Amino acid sequence: MPILLLKENQLRRRRKAIIMRLPYVEPQDPVTEVIRKRRGGELLDLDRTLLHSIPLAQGWNSMMGTIRTGLVLSADIRELAILRIAILNEASYEWDQHVEEGRAAGLTEPQLESIRSFQSETSPLSEKQKAALVYTDAMTTSIRVPDSIFSHLRSHFDDRHIVELTATIASYNMVSRFLVALDVGERDASVKTTA
Repeated sequence: MPILLLKENQLRRRRKAIIMRLPYVEPQDPVTEVIRKRRGGELLDLDRTLLHSIPLAQGWNSMMGTIRTGLVLSADIRELAILRIAILNEASYEWDQHVEEGRAAGLTEPQLESIRSFQSETSPLSEKQKAALVYTDAMTTSIRVPDSIFSHLRSHFDDRHIVELTATIASYNMVSRFLVALDVGERDASVKTTA
């Protein structure tokens, strides 16, 4: 069993005691059904929290659906950024929701493990992936991105990809902050996300 999977299973048991701050809801509403359909028939705990405000859930679903499936940004870069944000913002639920997506996008176990304590010099990631993570770190922790980091990013991505990566990072910082503030799904979180 890979180390990452073993750690996930061990930590899942410890997090069961955490209680979310708001009850989950599933209102009978067309928006609920649109979200359920986009999710393949099941609502996530995130959806059940957002559905306290139907207009918010509808807008969130539309925007995040575009971020996830409507952009040209490659899946590996998108998932690397999302998973790094989960680590930096200690959003275990976000990690759990995206680690399989990362694997499906071709990320290996060593690459996934390197996201936790990312060190550009020793990371098994490609130079392009490293540039994306350095940018993710800067946007997430400092907000203002130094010119040197942005210049390096430009050497790997064109303007459209930079805009899409920036929107992805900004969006998933919003997601992680929402999840952590309301303890959404944290009771079932399986992974220690501290960097």
